[in-house]
Amino acid sequence: MQVIAQMNGEMVTERGSVRPLLSARQKAAVIVRLLSTEGMNIPLTDLSDDQQTLLTGQIAQMRPVDRDTLMEIVNEFCRELESVGLTFPKGLPEALDMLDGQLSSSATSRLRRMIVASGSSDPWSRISGLSAEILTPVLLEESPEVGAVVLSKLSVAKAADVLGQLPGDKARRIAYAVSLTGNVAPETVQRIGMVLAQQLDALPDKAFDTGPVERVGAILNQSNSSVRDSVLEGLEEEDQVFADQVKKAIFTFALIPARIEARDIPKVLRGVDQTVLITALGSALQPDAPDLQVGEFILANISQRLAASLREEIEQRGKVKDKDAEAAKSEIVNAIRTLESAGELTFIATDEE
Repeated sequence: MQVIAQMNGEMVTERGSVRPLLSARQKAAVIVRLLSTEGMNIPLTDLSDDQQTLLTGQIAQMRPVDRDTLMEIVNEFCRELESVGLTFPKGLPEALDMLDGQLSSSATSRLRRMIVASGSSDPWSRISGLSAEILTPVLLEESPEVGAVVLSKLSVAKAADVLGQLPGDKARRIAYAVSLTGNVAPETVQRIGMVLAQQLDALPDKAFDTGPVERVGAILNQSNSSVRDSVLEGLEEEDQVFADQVKKAIFTFALIPARIEARDIPKVLRGVDQTVLITALGSALQPDAPDLQVGEFILANISQRLAASLREEIEQRGKVKDKDAEAAKSEIVNAIRTLESAGELTFIATDEE
């Protein structure tokens, strides 16, 4: 129905009917009521508290709307939706989420501090997304009551993970404090979240994603045996504790029988070129080779036909140069490391571990 005149807060249609003009807030109330009637879940929590309050109050004041008016509001709403070509995040929190992983760590930390200081976001959405390894040291410094609030805001799985990493006495006190959180005011929980978020954002950025033990272990994994043994010997003289930790982080060709399940050997070999495998085994299966046990372990855990075929090719290959053998063994170790990182293979724990 076409509107042919507007005056004094009313509109006159081509049929001569007179209806009051509706404000933008009234039209929004009509759309929300219509969508709710259709059973749609509207994310009104995305609006600010003031907007939610005004909208709810407007809905409470509304009177029945005739069908023609409803259709006009719906058509106008659809036209506005169709005319939108591009939308942008609302506020810094959403903008930071959109650019997650594309900004430098220093810029990200600065923006997070600005968000927390402005109080424009829910600090718990960020805290709950942090790993147990980051949260555990923070809870060690906090009171059991604060720890109880934090655990209550985390998912059950993550809360259990954090609790399991705390010392027994601290974990018991926090677990008991959870029983006292029933009457904690929402404002208190929000304030605790803001303080914790500020503490977390104040932590200095790390230059490396992994610790020194993992980095040295990864480097030595790629080094030949003579370099590896020499470095470990030097580390033992400088720092025995660090050297022991590095040894645990190192996985070498010689450790395959002790750290790899027999059933995983075929899976490992599928990721290794046969020429590389023959070169590595050709060195390992020499009568006086230090890796003889490794070679026999590998052949014992594959099909007899494939093992026999490999033995024939190894015999035809003849003597293997030490340099070629080291490179081939490193490729097999890399294949194992790749499977382990992807969660497709698990190392057998040592007695110490």
